[in-house]
Amino acid sequence: MDLKKELTGLLEQKGKTLENAADQDLYYALLTLTQRVQQKNAAPSAGRKLYYISAEFLIGKLLSNNLLNLGLYDQAKQVLAQAGRDLSRVEDFEPEPSLGNGGLGRLAACFLDSIASLGLNGDGVGLNYHYGLFQQVFEHNQQREQPNPWLEDQSWLTDTGVRFKVPFGSQELESVLYDLNVPGYENGVVNKLHLFDVTQPAPAPEQGISFDKGDIAHCLTSFLYPDDSDEAGKLLRVYQQYFMVCSAVQLILREAEEKGWSIKRLNQHAVIQINDTHPSMVIPELIRQLLARKELGLSMDEAIYVASNVCAYTNHTILAEALETWPSSYLEQVAPQLMPIIRELDKRAKEKYADPRVAIIDDNDCIHMAHMDIHYGFSVNGVAALHTDILKNTELKHFYDIYPGKFNNKTNGVTFRRWLMACNPALAELITQCIGEGWKRDPAQLEKLLSFRKDTQVLDRLLAVKSDNKKRLSAYLSKTQGISLDPESIFDIQVKRLHEYKRQQMNALYAIHQYQRIKAGYTPARPITVIFGAKAAPAYIMAKNIIHLILCLQKLVNEDPQVSPWMKIVMVENYNVTLAEELIPAADLSEQISLASKEASGTSNMKFMANGALTIGTLDGANVEIADLVGEDNIYLFGALSDKVIDLYARNAYHPEDFYGASRWIREAVDFITGPELSAIGSMDKLQALQEDLKGKDYFMALLDVRDYAKVKDQALWDYEDRRDWAAKTLVNIGKSGFFSSDRTIQEYNRDIWHL
Repeated sequence: MDLKKELTGLLEQKGKTLENAADQDLYYALLTLTQRVQQKNAAPSAGRKLYYISAEFLIGKLLSNNLLNLGLYDQAKQVLAQAGRDLSRVEDFEPEPSLGNGGLGRLAACFLDSIASLGLNGDGVGLNYHYGLFQQVFEHNQQREQPNPWLEDQSWLTDTGVRFKVPFGSQELESVLYDLNVPGYENGVVNKLHLFDVTQPAPAPEQGISFDKGDIAHCLTSFLYPDDSDEAGKLLRVYQQYFMVCSAVQLILREAEEKGWSIKRLNQHAVIQINDTHPSMVIPELIRQLLARKELGLSMDEAIYVASNVCAYTNHTILAEALETWPSSYLEQVAPQLMPIIRELDKRAKEKYADPRVAIIDDNDCIHMAHMDIHYGFSVNGVAALHTDILKNTELKHFYDIYPGKFNNKTNGVTFRRWLMACNPALAELITQCIGEGWKRDPAQLEKLLSFRKDTQVLDRLLAVKSDNKKRLSAYLSKTQGISLDPESIFDIQVKRLHEYKRQQMNALYAIHQYQRIKAGYTPARPITVIFGAKAAPAYIMAKNIIHLILCLQKLVNEDPQVSPWMKIVMVENYNVTLAEELIPAADLSEQISLASKEASGTSNMKFMANGALTIGTLDGANVEIADLVGEDNIYLFGALSDKVIDLYARNAYHPEDFYGASRWIREAVDFITGPELSAIGSMDKLQALQEDLKGKDYFMALLDVRDYAKVKDQALWDYEDRRDWAAKTLVNIGKSGFFSSDRTIQEYNRDIWHL
């Protein structure tokens, strides 16, 4: 297509030209043009169809990604440049969709991209949240939450005109189906992300994110993961989940009828992937709707058979908080029509297996969603080799013993189209110049880079790309957040959801230790910039206390004339995909420091690796597979192994006070939290609560690993000074990163589970 002609025509309709149109006008014109191109493409029509159901899809801004996948990015960039315009400035006007939060949602987005790029017939299904998790604002060195609106009159969403009735216990709502196009990479395929919404969504709260959780009709799709610290919040989550799956099943059955599929043999035509436990009610809901179609004449046995051969379950965590359990009274209130079916499923499971650990409904009349998924799904997968082994051998061993054939591993991956080609074009160009274009469709070809590990010219260009990316990040943060960085310093970055098991608090303890050393006159070989990005769930008090500590440290360190030339601490505000696309290409050191056995996989570790950052991390999640691929010389490993951690938990044998009492530097770092320097800046109550937790509880064992972490990190900072050797290590990481392509992950899902 003649992009210039099409774009010019769209602008002329508004009396604008390429030269005089505002950047915002250019954005809307490119959005319209892109949508028109997508309308000419279609999803594959043959074979089975996948419905990937997830509570969140952290899709990020779509303009550049869609232009790239449609083969229009370079042309658009050139056309705008010829008119003296900058595509990156145009992209700034796009609001980031507030449809996800952390790794779960970003993984789902990468998977949809790969499904389309591989030419597979598969759609995403979720909810159309209006205000996201929240927009993070820092005030008085604390996190404050505000709504994060993103929907505009003109957007990527399309109202399909499809409506479904959703029956709740006390009322019936109507769901509105919106579609968002998901184009494959230069293959003419466009799949869909289906998002359900209420008919009359509530406006944003006037202050903060407090709203009437009982106003289901208007507030059901307001926020992702609403605060569930009270019963109203818990019930709202159940309402959200049932609204999603009830609408999803109706959509699936509607499409089955349109395609002429035999609904009695739905398992031959469709597969539903349950992404974590939030969509688990899809199993009994599918059974219910099959039985409600009297014309089918299905018995309970037959309906259960169909559902059990359609639904598959992905487990993303061993943390109890994410293995959802709901009191049956909640479902009796929200969706009473489901309870007879769930009780029947439970009865059948108990008749076969007497072990109470595998019951769907426990002795307290609580429903274990993961247990239902495992009993009545045909596949159960973990998301990294270690994670799956832990599920089989410990956490879900009682299920693995009875269903060994259901369990399998599918190590997570990320799409290199967004996380290398789009966010780091200079590195992508260097790679192409070295090994050709083939890696863009087959990331495994990145391994060809290994032949350049001693090529000084390539290594020097690799260092130059990283330096330019650090300068770009510095300029971006200066412009958007008023943060000043030293691009010559080491960029040490930890960005992810704020949770104690991810151990941002341990990173903060190292920063305190470094501050104390610099104050004592021991300066490092090179300045270090420690960058954090993370949101804490609104009701997660300890996580918010950790943010408070980091922000207090930021103020203390950055305003100290003795320390700030050697160390700066930065916590970026409102970390999201847009910020990640700036931060990850600029990172020198990637912090992946979760307590071994607690991180199922991680995906930021993969993104950092592909962009030439070296990992400092525990042997946890996908770090294990990264270490196996790159070798111990090209990664910085520390900390207790998962077997030891699991044993300490089993014996209740971890006592943080022992480490606090035995180590002077641990004691001095922990005591510093409530010392005069920080207490003059922060809230003593919050700082003291965090300190006391570290000394007396420390459930995720930061004090167990912190000294080893500090030793290894010091070594990494020292190694950085041998610039070409460091570059060679980064090249090995980039070259081995192809394994972590989401295309490979999806190929494995399709080969072993979906059979599309």
